[in-house]
Amino acid sequence: MIRLSILDQTPIPEGSSAKQELLNTVRLAQIAERLGYHRFWISEHHLETLGHSSPEVLIPHIAANTSRIRVGSGGVMLPHYSAYKVAENFRLLEALYPNRIDLGVGRAPGGIPLATSALQENKTIHHDDFSQQIEDLIFYLTGSKDETHRFRGLKAMPEIDTIPELWVLGSSGGSAGLASKYGISYAFAQFISGQHGGEIVKNYQKGFRSSQMQEASCSIAAFFVVCAETDKEAERLASSLDVQFIKIAKGEQSGGVISPAQAMKYPFSTTDLHYVEENRKRLLVGSPETIKSQLLRYSQEYQTDEFMLATIMYDFHSKVKSYQLLSDVFNLR
Repeated sequence: MIRLSILDQTPIPEGSSAKQELLNTVRLAQIAERLGYHRFWISEHHLETLGHSSPEVLIPHIAANTSRIRVGSGGVMLPHYSAYKVAENFRLLEALYPNRIDLGVGRAPGGIPLATSALQENKTIHHDDFSQQIEDLIFYLTGSKDETHRFRGLKAMPEIDTIPELWVLGSSGGSAGLASKYGISYAFAQFISGQHGGEIVKNYQKGFRSSQMQEASCSIAAFFVVCAETDKEAERLASSLDVQFIKIAKGEQSGGVISPAQAMKYPFSTTDLHYVEENRKRLLVGSPETIKSQLLRYSQEYQTDEFMLATIMYDFHSKVKSYQLLSDVFNLR
């Protein structure tokens, strides 16, 4: 049985606002729960074209406005923060919403260099310390019982009898190796780099060591998805994302995701068209039947039964329709 989950980055379409899109993110979570999606994750990106950069703040609001769906971060960019404080935040969330909280962590900066400098001002933690931070998170999340830890005796409060699920997010073998070493779940982000990660995920599964966190490996593959009733309509809707990615690659100022009508008029150069072709390795575009066949194939290649889908469209109704069509074709409800 295939499980589908959602990653929502709260993108701001041209002419909309962060306030409106935050409302839409909460609405989408409620709809996702009704449609039978398994998880609803929100991201941390310090970019002007997205509605927020604080998943730990938005997660409790979404959890309070839903009742069953798992809610989590996809993810907290751990090098910016203290592992102790992240553990305190997510133990509190787990206490408020037991057995519903996922803590996904990544090592990427999640924004422009200027934002990274501001976030890490006066800090001594660097990307090379990510492995230590993962180890520290496990120490705090599991009750601080390791007597050899440098902060032995320090507990992340509150005291609770459940643990949020810990996920390492990545698009390379390095993060997968950490996830298998420490015995935690792994999410491969093909939507970030376009690199196929089947072998990376299989190596994670082969190298997995059971831990205090979990006994068996657990993995997700993540893609951008644009689904519509026909392949032709999906291609039309995906043109908005094609242009958005071109603008980002060129460093052009973007006022947000543009409409398909505007995108179809974009003056694509030969280089642009080549970039679109390469970028499509990050996307699944098509009718429900087309995307279902792709995900079933990826299920074999990744040896996983769960996929995290991120849909960016100009129109919220079309975005909801995309997720509804996939729910129906996979009988999620």
